[in-house]
Amino acid sequence: MRRIINSTYITLDGAVQDPHLWPSLGKEGSDKHFEIQNELLQSCDAVLMGRRTYDGFAAVWPTRSGDSLSDRISSMQKYVVSSTLRSPAWNNTMVIGRDLVAEVTALKRQSGKDIVQYGLGPVSFTLIDNGLIDEVRLWVHPIILGRDGPKVPHFAGLHDFISSVPRRYQMASPS
Repeated sequence: MRRIINSTYITLDGAVQDPHLWPSLGKEGSDKHFEIQNELLQSCDAVLMGRRTYDGFAAVWPTRSGDSLSDRISSMQKYVVSSTLRSPAWNNTMVIGRDLVAEVTALKRQSGKDIVQYGLGPVSFTLIDNGLIDEVRLWVHPIILGRDGPKVPHFAGLHDFISSVPRRYQMASPS
């Protein structure tokens, strides 16, 4: 059975919105990010996301090419959960509009590689509540956004306090 791996950027204070606006982690962070993200995408053959994540991704990824990340995500099968999206413009995109749990359960039973699920919101929580996410990878960014959001983080520069070695933990099955 395929696994679903959630991959989410998060700040020290739990913010997940607009990571493209957060301060850069520098060249070393970018290189490590690319390596880890590339490994994840190569081990998966489908992307699952909610509508907000889809809208953000669909505005950027189709415009990029020439590197293994961009080329891989553009060629992969994509599933977007939405009750309003009818005709997605991004290639290889299918809409899951009804019964998220049944549809994702069926996807997991299909043959293939793992499925990466980006974002952390209603789709993720529904999948977690129903035992459908097998692994969560949090990309902790060493900033506190606080009340002013990504344009004015409270502080940055905690790089030395964050482990540069990703650690993966399996989630326990729901009781």
